Amino acid sequence: MELTGYECVELTGTLETDDPQRFYEDRLAVPLDVYEEFREVGPEYLMGSDDVMTPYVEDDHVRVTQTYLRLETEEGVSGIAGPIDREWAGLVAPLAEFLLGRDALATEKLWDLLYRHEVHGRRGKTMKAISAIDCALWDLKGKYYDEPVYRLLGGPTRTEAPAYASTLGFSVEPEDVDRRAREVKAAGYDAQKWFFRHGPGSGREGIERNLALAEAARSAVGDDYDLMFDCWMSWDRSYAERMLPKLAAYDPRWLEEPVHPDRVDALVRIRDRSPFPIAGGEHEYTRWGIGDLLQRGALDVVQPDTFWAGGITELRRICAIASLHDVPVIPHGHSVSANLHVTAAQPPDATPLVEYLLRWNEGFQFFLDDPPVPEDGRLTLDDRPGLGIVLDDARIEERSVLHSG
Repeated sequence: MELTGYECVELTGTLETDDPQRFYEDRLAVPLDVYEEFREVGPEYLMGSDDVMTPYVEDDHVRVTQTYLRLETEEGVSGIAGPIDREWAGLVAPLAEFLLGRDALATEKLWDLLYRHEVHGRRGKTMKAISAIDCALWDLKGKYYDEPVYRLLGGPTRTEAPAYASTLGFSVEPEDVDRRAREVKAAGYDAQKWFFRHGPGSGREGIERNLALAEAARSAVGDDYDLMFDCWMSWDRSYAERMLPKLAAYDPRWLEEPVHPDRVDALVRIRDRSPFPIAGGEHEYTRWGIGDLLQRGALDVVQPDTFWAGGITELRRICAIASLHDVPVIPHGHSVSANLHVTAAQPPDATPLVEYLLRWNEGFQFFLDDPPVPEDGRLTLDDRPGLGIVLDDARIEERSVLHSG
């Protein structure tokens, strides 16, 4: 079954929300915060920084613009992946063109062709483009065989999977954290993650504010509950080592991405000194990148992104490598649909959780018909063929083709 065409389609619609101006209340720390001019930027950093996940506030409503990739075959079977951002789509187009005329079901070969063809794109945005194509190919394969992707991957190993709640975009003021943490727990989630707002550039005041967040969250959920914290690669080694004993009092299940992803030696040292687990790998790519982190003993939890690290084809390999080190894989929450299929095809101890970003997914999954949403903190498997990524035409107000072939 040959690939005969592709298109990257941009969709726009209106998201209804009670308070558009407060869609994102605050932001996480970012690496640019070492510069004072960036530390002063508020939640608007999240509004418009990335088309793939970011809604735009316009007066009294929220506009969502996203791009989806569709691959077509001579038999009329198609595969879809997304959303992806506009720049990402520009990288997808020539790679999809390269695959036209080839067997759409030969996912291993097609991945290898793209990887070998893009020798200068082994990491970063080109690998994200390869990942999107690979996910679309798996969706296509599932539709061809009339099976959900988790069955083609060897699953399911269970009928549902626990989700943990990520609070990206929520206010980090202690009184707000207290209220929201209680609400998330009451909604049935057995674990939740909060994002630190401050890094080394904020000095002692930032340390105290970070600790106030941790204190508020732990006080709200109680001791017998899994609580995680994310630094989003915005700390450095000395700052992290200073924070470790202070955070130990709040018994985190893990501390995520304490340093920039290229500072692997620092990450190894932090993990060696930490009294609690260290997680990361969200900004690493392919089995080689993740394998290096594991071989060097840098992580207790590995978090590759299915849509960034190489797609479903490569996530299977990463899971196999992680199992050799007895380290669980919990994919970064970019695409709940793809992550749930990968998770459901692995043993429960190998992929124990699915990340669900509460506010972020309102925008990310906006155009999907019946998207995966946790109930009582758990995600039920979708038995629709492919990845279950189906667009809801009723939400699409504008549609334009960015690239096609």
